[in-house]
Amino acid sequence: MKKKKILIGAVVHAVLILLAVIQVLPICLVIINSFKTHREIMVNPLKMPSSLNLENYAAAWKYGKFANGFKNSLLLCICTILIVLFCSTIAAYALSGKRMKHSGIVIIYFMMSMTVPTQMFLFPLYAAYAKLHLIGNIVALSFILGATNMPLAVFLMRTFFMKVPSELVEAAQMDGASVGQIIRKVMMPIVSPGMITVSILVGLSSWNEFMLSSTFLQGERNFTAVLSFLALKGMETTDMGLMMAGASILVIPIILIFISLQRYFVDGMVGGAVKG
Repeated sequence: MKKKKILIGAVVHAVLILLAVIQVLPICLVIINSFKTHREIMVNPLKMPSSLNLENYAAAWKYGKFANGFKNSLLLCICTILIVLFCSTIAAYALSGKRMKHSGIVIIYFMMSMTVPTQMFLFPLYAAYAKLHLIGNIVALSFILGATNMPLAVFLMRTFFMKVPSELVEAAQMDGASVGQIIRKVMMPIVSPGMITVSILVGLSSWNEFMLSSTFLQGERNFTAVLSFLALKGMETTDMGLMMAGASILVIPIILIFISLQRYFVDGMVGGAVKG
């Protein structure tokens, strides 16, 4: 029996290591090739670079205009996170427990909305934004991204609100606290792991977003970091060393941020999965 458990554990670890290698290897190849010339990449993309040449990074940063792209991406992420956190917190509080009638219908609505592709709303949204002269407005785009991320955020936050003891809410109500005070002073300190998890998920989704950004953010001055990277690709020829450096510039900050916040993300996901 003991040998069987050891064997199963070894197989599980082997599979996990294999999956980790499959996930990490492409990123490592991108970083390795970012230090090589286009010719060296074409000859052997698996070979280590002869020297750490930073010219590709300097050229990618300059021609891709990543300084402006990072600024726009950061603004888009911050606005989207704030919108999602504010709306999902209020909605999750209302849908948790028995605070509103027919909450089941609202929950089903959110579940169904997660299955609807965003592409269905592109034409009417674009027409409305064009009429309101909001094409190229990063803050306006954040409201669309906030809406697409809202259902998942509401479900995650609802699980955290349902874990809050009802006695705390009742005690606050007896002390004369309003709904806003209960959410801000009683609930938020307890559900903060969920808010961090939602922030990470929404931030990553907003940073990597392409379809809506390319549709609503027209003009180079409004490009996000993803659009700046795609602008490096030439019409006829493409410098692979330049593209690899641009991809590294785009990906490395996200990896570092995720690693630094990984503990909060895992704690939030595990805590939110305890009760649904």
